Amino acid sequence: MHDSVRHWPALDIRPVSEVLQAALVDYEATAVDERSPDDWRVFFTSAEERDRAAAGLRIEFPEVTFDPVDVPDENWAARSQASLRAVRVGLLVVAPPWDVSATDDELVIVIEPSMGFGTGHHATTRLCLAALQHIGGGGHTVIDVGTGSGVLAIAASLLGASRSVGIDDDADAIAAAQENLELN
Repeated sequence: MHDSVRHWPALDIRPVSEVLQAALVDYEATAVDERSPDDWRVFFTSAEERDRAAAGLRIEFPEVTFDPVDVPDENWAARSQASLRAVRVGLLVVAPPWDVSATDDELVIVIEPSMGFGTGHHATTRLCLAALQHIGGGGHTVIDVGTGSGVLAIAASLLGASRSVGIDDDADAIAAAQENLELN
């Protein structure tokens, strides 16, 4: 019987330290499921990249367990994000389509949650949204490198940037950013 469900290559990692978190930057990790502070499931772009990460990290961190797994998709991204609510940062509201509400002086960015990073819930996204408001968009050119959902590029445009460019090398992120650009 042919299995038509897409599988995501991942590593179950225990225990997780800050040094190990930093070492993950050397590999093509696409998502992290923090099941607890010291038990993570880290997803990769391919099974080959997952296996490369496991081999390299086992050498650097012999005390850590790295279990390779293939996680069936089963639309887990949509299920895990179904409870997301709008995030407010200054005058910006980043909202999934099912939770759009704002006052007259707020700027709304509708983001369809996906595999692309950038629903506004992560601290780095919120800090960047705040920084964009602090700097002011008037006349600036903004480049959103690793755009994910496109939220920062969209925010820059709403705040008055003369030009806003989002770039990414992940096909899922590019598709998500294009969809979100059309929503906004």
